[in-house]
Amino acid sequence: MSLTVKLKNIGILKQAEFSLGDLTVICGENNTGKTYATYALYGFLHSWRKFIPITISDDQIQHLFTERVLKIELTHTGGWILEDACKNYTKQLDGIFAASEGTFQNSEFHLLTDEIDICDKEYNGSYGSLLIFSKDQGSAELTLTLSMEKEEKREIDTTVVRNAINVIIKNAPFFDSVPRPFIFSSERTGVSIFRKVLDYAHSRLLGEVVGTGNNIDEYQLLSKVYQSYPSPIGENVDFSRRLEDIAKNKSFISKEHPKILEDFADIIGGEYNITQNGQLYYTPKDTKLKLTMDQSSSAVRSLLDIGFYLNCIVQKGDLIMVNEPELSLHPENQRRIARLFARLANLGVKVFITTHSDYIVKELNTLIMLNHDKPHLKRVAEENGYQDSELINVDKVKVYVAEKALLPLEEGQKRRKRGHTLVPAKVHPRFGIGVSSFDKTIDDMNRIQDDIVWGEE
Repeated sequence: MSLTVKLKNIGILKQAEFSLGDLTVICGENNTGKTYATYALYGFLHSWRKFIPITISDDQIQHLFTERVLKIELTHTGGWILEDACKNYTKQLDGIFAASEGTFQNSEFHLLTDEIDICDKEYNGSYGSLLIFSKDQGSAELTLTLSMEKEEKREIDTTVVRNAINVIIKNAPFFDSVPRPFIFSSERTGVSIFRKVLDYAHSRLLGEVVGTGNNIDEYQLLSKVYQSYPSPIGENVDFSRRLEDIAKNKSFISKEHPKILEDFADIIGGEYNITQNGQLYYTPKDTKLKLTMDQSSSAVRSLLDIGFYLNCIVQKGDLIMVNEPELSLHPENQRRIARLFARLANLGVKVFITTHSDYIVKELNTLIMLNHDKPHLKRVAEENGYQDSELINVDKVKVYVAEKALLPLEEGQKRRKRGHTLVPAKVHPRFGIGVSSFDKTIDDMNRIQDDIVWGEE
């Protein structure tokens, strides 16, 4: 499924459009809108289901209670369409960005996609002891069956049943093609140091609430605690706080592609470990040292959450979003992280990055340029240690530059205006990615150094 995002008046971005590839890169100078585009997309993908307005009428609920069976034609619900979710999501952008009320009142967010085939997959199961549901492959009809006994029906609030039907529809498998996102913001290095402090504050806060005897939703409570931060940063905080529980899981990478984790361990120069009592340590390679995060290098802290995500969480079809993956990394490790991202993209994990790193972009160039069946390219790849799993097809890569440029004409305009937008960069199978801002900076530096060395002659 192809996904295209259209933005209007999102922060500094006046108007922008970009499509998700298997590997998507946004470059650009500071304060050009890269983070606005990233956070807007993440916020939607993370929460879009709750913005779908599914309408279940009182008559339908009564029919279910009377006949014990209710059939819903999904194409007629009117609320599952993504555009409806986009409209409702746009109204919540102030909260997503932790901005003052009305900041995004003129904003627009659109996610355009191929038609979702609701008939494609079989779908069945149960919602607790309340409902049994089923949908045959090739059908758009969802059948709901009340599973409780007749005398139990009197004790069930219709709101509970309506909410259950909403959950069943919104989690239907025909929505699985919309990727599950994980984001790692540029604040991740600091979050890793204070994770235990945040965990203590969380536990203490919940303890005080429980002590009051009030029935308070934990998720809503934490949302209020983190509301002074943009939603992606809040999610980073919560991810870091839960590493002990996350570490109990094993991802498909861990089970099927352990070599990737070995290579990742080489990048960080050691391993992350969590003890039985929940203490997190970093152990440098070939040592028995146990370093806490505040004792470890900034590079180790920068890659902490990504390491646990790869080892414990990632699934095929996920979207990993990383702001500035080059944070605190030596140029050689910036190259290696680019190769890691290409391997993930080739395994079916979508990757979305924003970067200022010419090393990352040039390494992706190399992976694109080497991906041809020519004898000399195979020789170059072998001599320089490149694996086939790292080489990437040009069709999988999308690159955009955040900059000020001419915008498309809007209705009623006679002349095109300039504004901050995302400009597609050329990605050539033979020459790789062209990002002029990087090239100009490097050319300027080379010219100045040439003048220093040879200017006296």
